[in-house]
Amino acid sequence: MRTSIYNRRSFITRSAALALSAALPAAALPVFAAGNQPANDDLFMIGPVKGYSPQIGTLVSMLNYNRQTVIQSVQSLNQEQIDFLLDGHANTIAALVLHLGATEKFYQINTFEGRQEFNEEEKKRWEAPMELGDKGRKEIKGKEIRYYLDLIAEVRSKTLDEFKKKDDQWLMAVDPKWSKPDRPLNTYWKWFHVCEHESNHRGQIAFLKSRLPGAKPASE
Repeated sequence: MRTSIYNRRSFITRSAALALSAALPAAALPVFAAGNQPANDDLFMIGPVKGYSPQIGTLVSMLNYNRQTVIQSVQSLNQEQIDFLLDGHANTIAALVLHLGATEKFYQINTFEGRQEFNEEEKKRWEAPMELGDKGRKEIKGKEIRYYLDLIAEVRSKTLDEFKKKDDQWLMAVDPKWSKPDRPLNTYWKWFHVCEHESNHRGQIAFLKSRLPGAKPASE
């Protein structure tokens, strides 16, 4: 049993590493500040990143990994595939990808600017992908995947730039507006939520890909 588990873990790690390294340019790999890590270390290293405070850098390394797995999952899909609607209650892959950008955009304005909602200009771009549902099904379609990936890359670029201006004290600060007397909530949780939120929707994307017309049956 131990041998079987070990072999499976090794296979998963090797497969993921090959897929990600093929998709990610060397210049885009995170650079780490701690220890004797080489400057071009890969996405499987979670930890401090050069240019950021230690905890923020660790968060960046997780965000980088999650984002690259999403990109790898969708980048070869065509417009028909990303606009495929499984049923009247589902979201499309295109909508889910853009939803990642909308969510991150909200946490930008909340944590960097202290705002609790989008302004009117932001609503024009982000309200439909934030709400999804009927509004998302109606409005988010007709574009190639590169359009959506460019939009969420633009959002991520701002996040990374703003993180460079912050420190760990800012990240650990408790938000009195979001906290309850018996449940403090800090800025780190908000950005951890951005990270886990992306993982969650990556799983939904994987499910939708498995239901695309012509998709091969799952092997496991």
